[in-house]
Amino acid sequence: MKVRWSGEADRDRDEIVTHIWVDNPLAAKRMNAIFKAAAARLGEFPHLGRKGAIPGSREFIPHPSYRLVYEVTQDEVIVHALVHTARLWPPLEGED
Repeated sequence: MKVRWSGEADRDRDEIVTHIWVDNPLAAKRMNAIFKAAAARLGEFPHLGRKGAIPGSREFIPHPSYRLVYEVTQDEVIVHALVHTARLWPPLEGED
């Protein structure tokens, strides 16, 4: 199944990798590879993650510190967000 990262999820991933890169470029590359591998795995097993907090969503933990929030449609997996597990999810109305 095709996997598509939304613009928001792409920005989330870029911000996380950039933040890590400042202190440890090698760790940033590894984390990015973890995120990409997790998305590819969801393409093979779209219902691997648990039901999400937002109706119709699913959540997969590719790393103990991060949560992929996604939805499964008839022909693709759409990654909507990549969120640190310490953050409130879903965010309260009006918070980002």
